[in-house]
Amino acid sequence: MKKQKEFHFESARRVTADETEMFRKAIENKTGKPRPKRGRPPKPSGSKFEPISIRLHPLALALAKQEAKRRGVGYQTIINEILLEKVAA
Repeated sequence: MKKQKEFHFESARRVTADETEMFRKAIENKTGKPRPKRGRPPKPSGSKFEPISIRLHPLALALAKQEAKRRGVGYQTIINEILLEKVAA
């Protein structure tokens, strides 16, 4: 039998939510341990960010994006760091 080199995911069927739950229960029964939920764990309430809208000078935004690219982080992280630094000073 010829070995297939690539799997064509577009022709695969989706696993339903009911099937996923059935698999989860089967694994729990077999191992005797509950399966952890997938995905990111919830953040503590004090560390959640609040979405806002803000108008910035185009030069300030460009400089924040340039610094973010240099450091390999998001530009909103840079703006947040600068604001926290200036408010705490």
